[in-house]
Amino acid sequence: MSSVFSIMISAILTDNYVLSQFKGICPFLGVSKKLSSSLGMGLAVIFVMTCASVVTYPVYSLILEPFNLEYLRTVAFILIIALFVQLVEIAMKKTLPFLYRSLGAYLPLITTNCAVLGVTLANIDNEFNFMESILNAFFVGVGFTLALILFTGVRSKLEDCDIPEAFKGIPITLVSASIVSLSFMAFSGL
Repeated sequence: MSSVFSIMISAILTDNYVLSQFKGICPFLGVSKKLSSSLGMGLAVIFVMTCASVVTYPVYSLILEPFNLEYLRTVAFILIIALFVQLVEIAMKKTLPFLYRSLGAYLPLITTNCAVLGVTLANIDNEFNFMESILNAFFVGVGFTLALILFTGVRSKLEDCDIPEAFKGIPITLVSASIVSLSFMAFSGL
């Protein structure tokens, strides 16, 4: 049980992929303008990360490692991730067309999201077993979603602020993201 708790705390707070490791910044900055988009992207990432970890672990353990093909893991993992992204994209287009349109180009970019690939590679590098890999992927996705939702709140507050002309747009977004990231440094002692 303590292993599950440590994986959860580490993935969500202390080693948050977006705010501590700076992985997955593209959707973090691009989708975090509206809560519905942030939540939709977060749920899509949770699904893709978890499913990809369910498949990549046995592919690595049963195929790549026994046949000394470890060098192919990045390519194999990206192909598996792309499969799940396509499933999410097809399902979202049919069931949630408004969310599909609001996510735009960021939805297919989950395939190349370094957070998604990073969690599958980290599961192998950290020598997690199958269950720990699934839990880690799920909680990393939860941490990703938490970061998106928190930053959506920050960005909504920025709309009401009087911001100097030089800082409007991308500059204030990056400054705000760095402050949110600094706030997660407080969890590093856990």
